[in-house]
Amino acid sequence: MVSNIGPDEDLARAAPPRAPRTKTSIDVATIAGLPGAFLLVMTAIILGGSPKAFLDLKSILIVVGGTLGIVTACFSLDEIKGSFKVVLQAFFHASRDTEATAKHLLHIAETAKKKGVLALQKHLPHLKSSGILYKGVGMVIDGSSGDDVETVMKQEFQTLAHRNDSTIRILQKAAEISPAMGLIGTLVGLVQMLGNLEDPSTMGPSMAIALLTTFYGVILAHMVFTPLASKLERNSSEDMLIASLYVMSAASIGRKENPRRLEMLLNTVLPPEHRIKYFD
Repeated sequence: MVSNIGPDEDLARAAPPRAPRTKTSIDVATIAGLPGAFLLVMTAIILGGSPKAFLDLKSILIVVGGTLGIVTACFSLDEIKGSFKVVLQAFFHASRDTEATAKHLLHIAETAKKKGVLALQKHLPHLKSSGILYKGVGMVIDGSSGDDVETVMKQEFQTLAHRNDSTIRILQKAAEISPAMGLIGTLVGLVQMLGNLEDPSTMGPSMAIALLTTFYGVILAHMVFTPLASKLERNSSEDMLIASLYVMSAASIGRKENPRRLEMLLNTVLPPEHRIKYFD
């Protein structure tokens, strides 16, 4: 097959293969969406009366403290600690252009095919920001087989996926538990109220606990935990796609396959709107 690559394009491809720049930026949708929803609720509360009526320390302790305690009991302390760093990705996400990443991977594969895998040695430092790709290409340079590279990278892939899935499950569990803690607080308030019917002064505070705990539980579940879990699922899906491209590419280079075959393989996992035509 005759290549249609022009001299200028061939010269450009001979440049050192650098990883596409990772853009770590504020997720505007999350930053605007969550505070915006809370602002609307607070506006309705202020317009309807005194905001102080919606503040009750005992209700907060029941819902927030109870939810945190039950979620901690459902998972390990290491998972809970690790989840805080992952949750930040909902606000500050490092995104990569899938098309640029795929072309970069084909560039690496083409360089290795034409000049040998040792030609990637001087370019390896430029791949450090790529995570598991850096490890995979390093293994190829060290002489590991394509199958070994694929096995090790898949283990790294699964570790990354497990960390993300663990955090998502923690948030989803918190979204399940917080309304239940609100219901528990409601029952506590009702019991206190019914147990002191002879003292009308206790009915107000007891009813406040009964209603506010349900309010807090619903707010936490549907305005904090569920949106964050959904955003992390979306971000995790993007990260897993990039990681799968890395695994396929490093394994293909290790097997010394034709880069045109790698292009075909990458397009099988890329979304239709992001599929590439590198050689044609």
